[in-house]
Amino acid sequence: MNKDGLKKTWQEILSFPMGTRCEKPRTKGLTMVIDKGLGLGETRDLLNLAGDYIDFFKLGFGTSALYYNHVLEEKINLVTSHGVEIYPGGTFLEVAILQDKLREYLAMARDFGFTAIEVSDGTMDLNPKIRAEAVTRAVEMGFTVLTEVGKKDPHDDFEIKDIVKLVSDDLSNGASYVIVEGRESGKGVGLYDNQGNIILSDLEELVHSVTDPSKLIWEAPIKDQQQELIIRFGPDVSIVNINPHEVLALEALRVGLRADTLKSVLRRYK
Repeated sequence: MNKDGLKKTWQEILSFPMGTRCEKPRTKGLTMVIDKGLGLGETRDLLNLAGDYIDFFKLGFGTSALYYNHVLEEKINLVTSHGVEIYPGGTFLEVAILQDKLREYLAMARDFGFTAIEVSDGTMDLNPKIRAEAVTRAVEMGFTVLTEVGKKDPHDDFEIKDIVKLVSDDLSNGASYVIVEGRESGKGVGLYDNQGNIILSDLEELVHSVTDPSKLIWEAPIKDQQQELIIRFGPDVSIVNINPHEVLALEALRVGLRADTLKSVLRRYK
């Protein structure tokens, strides 16, 4: 491809209303895509179109176990060739821990080429010592480690004081980021009520209680949730569990190229 083909000419004449975004490799403003079964062609097309805006690529739940080995390896190589970290879902790790296969799980993930690991206890109650072991062992093996706090079942309590302690412990054990649970639905779980609205009192308490809020990553699959987080924290807030077809829409929302966030900065142009 010639140099003109790699340009983004619109950006030479128009600035982003919400401000300039951090470029890759980023440590903030991260976007994670949840992949529930994209083919290799779809993955290639997505990365060619939107790879600049994707930082993490998660093969959701335990779908990694359902791939033929050669397809999984090709997909991992394809994703990492675009400067994107890739990892299997946290539920898959929970299965490994339930079956006392943590060491084997991490070794196989490394052999396949995964670059990151998610440690979560969204389904099971994970012993703190085992959680700490999973984090530290994965870090020692060279993985970028993301942990997750909060339960997937809406009937489980979401106590901020417990979440704050987990965040502190995980980061002390070497985790790079901590994901706040929101599932794919974004409703009736974690910081969200049954309609998908952010419970602002819980959000504020969490943000003001943790030592480094920049290490928090928000599962926010619904556009209104993304909008509220961007307006609250700015375009470089980290948002995950994004549908592959919504990556560009999220990026446009981040930088003020959609009416929802553009209207929040209109006063700058008056």
